[in-house]
Amino acid sequence: MQKIVLKEQFPQDWIRMFTHLANLFFEQSKVTMTEELDAIQASFSLDHHSDGQLVGKASIIYEDNRYEARFSEQAENTDERGKNRQLKRIYSHVFLEALEQATGMEQSWGILTGIRPLKLYHKYRQQGHSAEEAGQLLMQKHRISSEKSKLLAEIADVQLRAVPDLYDLKSEVSIYIGIPFCPTKCAYCTFPAYAIHRKNGRVESFLDGLHEEIREMGKWLTERNMKITTIYFGGGTPTSIEADEMDALYETMYASFPGMENVREITVEAGRPDTITPEKIEVLKKWGIDRISVNPQSYTDETLKAIGRHHTVQETIDKFWLSREMGMKNINMDLIIGLPNEGMNEFEYSLEETEKMQPESLTIHTLSFKRASEMTRNKNKYKVADRETVEQMMRLGEKWTAANNYEPYYLYRQKNILGNLENVGYAKRGEESIYNIVIMEEVQTIIGIGCGASSKFMDPETGKIIQFHNPKDPAAYILTYDESIEKKLDHLNEIFPKKNRS
Repeated sequence: MQKIVLKEQFPQDWIRMFTHLANLFFEQSKVTMTEELDAIQASFSLDHHSDGQLVGKASIIYEDNRYEARFSEQAENTDERGKNRQLKRIYSHVFLEALEQATGMEQSWGILTGIRPLKLYHKYRQQGHSAEEAGQLLMQKHRISSEKSKLLAEIADVQLRAVPDLYDLKSEVSIYIGIPFCPTKCAYCTFPAYAIHRKNGRVESFLDGLHEEIREMGKWLTERNMKITTIYFGGGTPTSIEADEMDALYETMYASFPGMENVREITVEAGRPDTITPEKIEVLKKWGIDRISVNPQSYTDETLKAIGRHHTVQETIDKFWLSREMGMKNINMDLIIGLPNEGMNEFEYSLEETEKMQPESLTIHTLSFKRASEMTRNKNKYKVADRETVEQMMRLGEKWTAANNYEPYYLYRQKNILGNLENVGYAKRGEESIYNIVIMEEVQTIIGIGCGASSKFMDPETGKIIQFHNPKDPAAYILTYDESIEKKLDHLNEIFPKKNRS
């Protein structure tokens, strides 16, 4: 652990900010204002110039050498909260630059440690800035590299082509339906995912609650004549349940939700190939659902065993072609770079295999050590690629997708992600997932239904978002879904008053 001592007094939210930035350079950091031996010494100052410039300075002592940085910016004429945000940004700039000097590492995402950098770009565009101006603001205010700034601009253009009314979806909602079961739990996973078994009846009891939640949400949507933009079945693995259970679930959905004929997109994650059967594909076709995921993650059998996936590479290939031949017209696949014991050769082979199938979309994830995952708890068991290698793998993915006529259409980042990189979704033109765009850019309310489902209630007037999380554990969900329904309806009634609906 790298310890960093701050010589000045800062609020706790500033300490968290400094810690997030320090973790970009060191595997684990502890930032404190209490003197400790063998720690980086960091001091800060701020000058107010007569011309209205604020000049932030940072000095750190690292391995007996002093590194200094400075950054100036025009003082913003805002309220106290806005001034505080500006000061935090200035100190982030100088702290980051001093650490870059000390370690020789450059952070292409600059001071951004949040997961949605595209939201900033869209915000600047909605404020009236041109694409070029928005890019410049990202580089100046947030220290993003020109390469990443261009990537964000490219993705935003694709998003606005795929969803021309992206900025006008506030009066609609999308639906996320979470089914928390998987054949096994992957070592890197922290999603609500429980190995499915039938001995204690919890699958059936969960589904009873899920049907009820769909019906109650459907009543509210119908009363308000709400438009549904997209519906997304995630988890877990939604195809872990039986074909007849899927059929009953979709029947309840179609009977309960208004305007299903106008829903732009319905997606069902069938991510684990070992859950896909001809019977389940027939159910999907019956209800007009042809957008699914078949996720290999890797095309190396040894890797699949190491991360706890009990299917083989060949099974992924077979289930992809089964889905295609039975009429699934829009198939997504996921690959993860940086999985245990994988380097450039393994990733290149995964891309070669993917090229034979040409799925409509491909998401390239960078491995993230999520706090509650088995992989993080037992980090010594898993040897992963170094920063330079994962960067090479990401660049290879960019070149491969371009060569195969895929365009980047959404992007998000995670804490503790290898190489401080990103996850990028690519798609053939016209095959972009609308749900992935609206959830990542947070342009509308998302109603989460089912186990571990997160709702994001966005006020159409202010854009303010309030989150609500259903219980992750199926047993807890079964006991409390009535309470969850009531709380969600309270939030919905607050942001969508009935009197304002036609």
